[in-house]
Amino acid sequence: MDIDLTGCNALITGSTGGIGLAIAVGLSNAGSRVIITGRTQSRVDQAIKTILDQSPHADVAGVAGDLGTADGIRNLIEREPAADILVNNLGIFEPKPFFDIPDDDWVHFFEVNVLSGVRLSRHYAQGMIQKGWGRIQFISSESALQIPSEMVHYGTTKTAQLAVARGLAETLAGTGVTVNAVLPGPTRSEGVSQFFEKIAATEGASVHDVERDFILTHRPTSLIQRLATPEEVANMCVYLASTQASATTGASIRVDGGVVRSIA
Repeated sequence: MDIDLTGCNALITGSTGGIGLAIAVGLSNAGSRVIITGRTQSRVDQAIKTILDQSPHADVAGVAGDLGTADGIRNLIEREPAADILVNNLGIFEPKPFFDIPDDDWVHFFEVNVLSGVRLSRHYAQGMIQKGWGRIQFISSESALQIPSEMVHYGTTKTAQLAVARGLAETLAGTGVTVNAVLPGPTRSEGVSQFFEKIAATEGASVHDVERDFILTHRPTSLIQRLATPEEVANMCVYLASTQASATTGASIRVDGGVVRSIA
């Protein structure tokens, strides 16, 4: 299958590392212009350099800012007013017992994980409708279906993304704009890797052993019995952004390594 996204403008939030950067690399390799976003200019610049080191002729831009705020979203839209492909990848997570999660944390998680995608989709979808073509993705998680007891607030926001994606797909029915949610399982993203490295340092164990024990203890239903790579998730996202995926919309696509024990 030859995926050609030449001429497309792709905006990927939270794309200075991990899954977001892998998606940006994949879309760039398919010919799309990509827009990197991150909280700091230095991180954005480094991500752009990473892509250009691999593909010197890639068309890459970047915008720094806090997309967990309305002001950050407004600045991004002013800098990049149009997109053909929008990947709402920005997200935060933090293990914390339910009874220790204050209201401020709940609000912050919804602002970053849910409202950033809502605000951006509300703007960019309108331009896609006018063109009669577009792709919107919400990078959710298997935690949307199996809420982790160690971070209920995170899982709840991931479930909310599924609802937003399906509702928006219904809203855009017949427009040529598709909307889907992608549900990665445990993935060796930058944030997850740093989390495991801290545990390894504390326990005096290797990162490999910590990852293995996490899968065996917390995700024993994994069929691949390992963490996925960001590139494995990105491959699905690149396909969903393609013209070939025109009949896939309103769906929740799992790239979870078989963690979720369901055939539906």
